Amino acid sequence: MFTISQVLQHSSAKFSLIPFITAGDPDLYTTAEVIQTLDYARVDIIELGLPYSVPLADGPVIQAASSRALSKKTHFKTVLNLIKSVNCNLNTPLVLFTYYNPLLSYGTFKFIQYISYTGIQGILIPDLPLEESEYVLHLCYYFNIELIFLVAPTSTLERTKKIVNKTSGCIYLVSKTGVTGTYSILQRRVQDLINYITYITKKPLIVGFGISTVEQVVRLCKLKIQGVVLGSIFVSKLANKKSKDNVKKVFSFCQDIKQKIKEYKKSTPRGI
Repeated sequence: MFTISQVLQHSSAKFSLIPFITAGDPDLYTTAEVIQTLDYARVDIIELGLPYSVPLADGPVIQAASSRALSKKTHFKTVLNLIKSVNCNLNTPLVLFTYYNPLLSYGTFKFIQYISYTGIQGILIPDLPLEESEYVLHLCYYFNIELIFLVAPTSTLERTKKIVNKTSGCIYLVSKTGVTGTYSILQRRVQDLINYITYITKKPLIVGFGISTVEQVVRLCKLKIQGVVLGSIFVSKLANKKSKDNVKKVFSFCQDIKQKIKEYKKSTPRGI
């Protein structure tokens, strides 16, 4: 299996699709089925959220998904078991999205060590302070996990450069201020940061937070980035446990996005 950086570095001729789903919503069995479906749909990377009681970076859709998962007794060890059960048959790398407190509560060394046993390729910790990240960076390097940092639209150029230098796997650029969720306009500041980041580094760059429609994804295709993360739109398709068509909806949505990207890239030159 390719690493996160390898997948994105090979995306120069295409555009990487990175779905986000919450582990345990609506249940762990469905999560496993969705991961396998996303793999079959040939998405490029799968971002799996570890449910957390205070998900400050998440919007209402993903917050509700975390609450539902926690109410079903989904926790770190059950998510580890889930990943172990599916990862051996996947061709798509998995990134774990988690907040910093679970690492501190469980023990940072054990947390990173245990996720490495599952075959997780990358980890994203949105509230990990850059100034306190050295130990986590060291552990991720030791256990061969790529630690992905976020760049916010409010980040100064100096801080952005520090983040770029520390991150591995890719740089994750937040497309809006505030929490995740739907958003209609790509901020000019984000476009400026894309230009700056691609000027100072050749590390892969992805954009997420607030991207929720096929049209927004197509708009992002023309920018100098390697992929896009879609969260709320995928999570919302899985919110109704009673619907037997949820997994099919996820697959169809993936196919629709990939087709639109393919059509756009055939008709439009890349770049700003």
